Amino acid sequence: MKITELRAEHQLISEWITDGARVLDLGCGDGGFLAALNKEKSVTGYGIEIDPENIVKCIQKGVNVIQANLDEGLSEFEESSFDFVVMTQTIQALRSPHSVIREILRIGKEGIVTFPNVGHWRCRLQFMLGKMPITRQLPESWHETPNIHICSIRDFEELCNTLNITISERAILDAQHRPFKIIELMPNLFGEIAIYRTCLAT
Repeated sequence: MKITELRAEHQLISEWITDGARVLDLGCGDGGFLAALNKEKSVTGYGIEIDPENIVKCIQKGVNVIQANLDEGLSEFEESSFDFVVMTQTIQALRSPHSVIREILRIGKEGIVTFPNVGHWRCRLQFMLGKMPITRQLPESWHETPNIHICSIRDFEELCNTLNITISERAILDAQHRPFKIIELMPNLFGEIAIYRTCLAT
């Protein structure tokens, strides 16, 4: 698989990852992202995944993968083991997202996190109507969703400030991963997907 064949957010993230970097992909799915990075950017790395079927797919792609539950921590990794630790569309499904974010920046020099923005106007409208939001990025009904800690762009940035985390880059996009001027002007209201590049403040 080529980087250009990956889903749009992975294509954007790949632009931030340097050639030859050490990468850890949390919730790596079928391993397609790491396989493409290895092929085109010569990265070395590991994926962490809990789904047995995805683990088999990772192995078939030649991706180093560890079966683990992120909520149980990342204590097996030493400090600064990786240049980049990536976690896409997973933060909202964790029991303790703040703890995992701290661990990401303990074991990685930089952390890249993506999540759906619950501050988007469609979500706000459904909250006003007394309902939990269902959108393109949050498609499951409240009783079926794996998401237990949904957050807005403002929530995430306030958490970074609390945890002494520096945001070095961010991309706020629509559901098709496109940037628009109105999103730049009012990201928390019009952004549907948030992608952040972070590191510990010095």
